[in-house]
Amino acid sequence: MTKTFYVILANTLAASLTNTFVWFAVTFWVYLQTQNVMAMSVMAGIYLVTVSVSGFFLGSLVDRYRKKTVMLLSSLCSLFLYLLAYGLFVSTTPAVFTNPASLPLWGFILLTLVGAIAGNLRTIALPTIVTLLIPEPRRAQANGLVGTVNGVSFLVASIFSGLVIGFLGVYWMLVLAIGLTLLNIIHLGAIAIPEAKVIQTESHANHIDIRGTIRVIHLVPGLFGLIFFNTFNNFLGGVFMSLMDAYGLSLVSVQAWGLLWGILSFGFIVGGLVIARKGLGQNPLKTLFLANIVLWIVTIFFTVQASIVLLAVGAFIYLCLIPAVEAAEQTILQAVIPLERQGRVFGFAQSIEQAASPLTAFMIGPIAQFIFIPFMTTGAGVKLLGPWFGTGTDRGIALLFTVTGFIGLLVTVMAMRSRSYRKLSAKYRMVRA
Repeated sequence: MTKTFYVILANTLAASLTNTFVWFAVTFWVYLQTQNVMAMSVMAGIYLVTVSVSGFFLGSLVDRYRKKTVMLLSSLCSLFLYLLAYGLFVSTTPAVFTNPASLPLWGFILLTLVGAIAGNLRTIALPTIVTLLIPEPRRAQANGLVGTVNGVSFLVASIFSGLVIGFLGVYWMLVLAIGLTLLNIIHLGAIAIPEAKVIQTESHANHIDIRGTIRVIHLVPGLFGLIFFNTFNNFLGGVFMSLMDAYGLSLVSVQAWGLLWGILSFGFIVGGLVIARKGLGQNPLKTLFLANIVLWIVTIFFTVQASIVLLAVGAFIYLCLIPAVEAAEQTILQAVIPLERQGRVFGFAQSIEQAASPLTAFMIGPIAQFIFIPFMTTGAGVKLLGPWFGTGTDRGIALLFTVTGFIGLLVTVMAMRSRSYRKLSAKYRMVRA
């Protein structure tokens, strides 16, 4: 692997760390300010809707411009939005931010979250840089290193977001985010990425071209099946986006929760390093499905009792496997899709796969608040499940996780027995041969 690739990874680590730090910190802060589960659910929905809608456009930017240009654009957008959020915060009375219906509160949320989401332009660009700089036999390992970088950023951001919000407040969170983003832009400007020209083989490559992207995906047997499988997984994943912080904060303080996620994020690092060393095997698609089976089994059991230890063990296993799932999809797409189309295909896959999560995120808050939580506090669940499962608000959220795990496991087993799975496995083996 080239020295340039490692330098780009280091720069991406700094940018990802900053954006993840902002996302975590704002989520913790809003919950502590409002004590409102639905507010967190709506935040998750806003995040996922924006990611879903923006994927098509961001993917076209990656294919249209040089990779360094789009990465700089990503950081510049984040910096601009964080500066606007800072201005809004310092010019607003603090008491306004305690009202979950406050317009300044939601204006602040939108500015900071969209600033963090601007980092997704890098997320789409990075796999194409792997294709550009890394020979095919080493791409699975390179994708593993990408997973490790994500894990390190998750770890550091988890620790510092809880500590900064708990001890310093959101003001200093914004100051740190602005300073780190500015340093990242300066460093990225000094990196030379060896891309002689933008590869465009079609006259219409300067726009989103969803129809052409669909044609390219359709030419790979079973690839749509993989994208739709990941879409359904993300539909269920909206439960985690909406409720994990609320559940964790019902068990421990915000400082402890942030510190715990920092420790648990070693799972990302461990999983990524294993892939970087061992690869994904002869059939990355099989690895992806086996990892998903374990993920959903963990989801069934990691909240079965109100125990922070049980939650921590389950979450650690879960996080160890996420890099394998992500690296497997990237490795398959890098092998079967031409480089000049990869930005749009990665963007298309991101948009389609994330499209279901906003629906879940927007729905899951009311479902938890008005169905599962009452069921486990004053409803039939108290007598039916309470003696061994426990009762209360946190147990209502826990039951929702368990139900989600059962559904995910069933769908994964069915998908692994499908024709699309067999076709895509055969296509990948043919490309590698």
